[in-house]
Amino acid sequence: MPCGFRGHSGIQEPIRAFDLPVLNACIHTWRQIVHALMLAMIVNGLLNPSMLSLLARIRHTNALVIADRGFPFWPAIETVDVSVVDDLPTVCQLIQALRANHQFTQAFQAREFLRHNSRVVREKFETALHGIPTRFVPHTEFKKQVPLAIGLIRTGDTIQYANTLLVSG
Repeated sequence: MPCGFRGHSGIQEPIRAFDLPVLNACIHTWRQIVHALMLAMIVNGLLNPSMLSLLARIRHTNALVIADRGFPFWPAIETVDVSVVDDLPTVCQLIQALRANHQFTQAFQAREFLRHNSRVVREKFETALHGIPTRFVPHTEFKKQVPLAIGLIRTGDTIQYANTLLVSG
């Protein structure tokens, strides 16, 4: 018997206010549904709804740009700004969080990243991008790829040329 209706000889009738046992059963069913939905709520991994929405639209071979705080605004590209303060979050932190929910098969960074950053910084990015082939292209070429991306996530990172374009697998 579906909640909200009581059958008599195959005929569905609305519950009347005096039919308390059926009404109580319906309330109990709805409480179970609400409880199940609460359990289905995201409790770890990415929590930002705008980022999750953007990631849901990244398909095979689509690109996503993870940008530092100084990266220019691109009006034609959906941008999710998660910057809070300097270096919160960083590009590396965001890449690691994204990789838990998404598969990337290629990364691009500006060649200038290699010249302008220390070995320690470069190693942090190697760790964050471990297993993802990374190509270093001139910064001007990197910027030409940006309009082809599905979206851009801006961080608070202050590392020079930290911008990373990730290609979905």
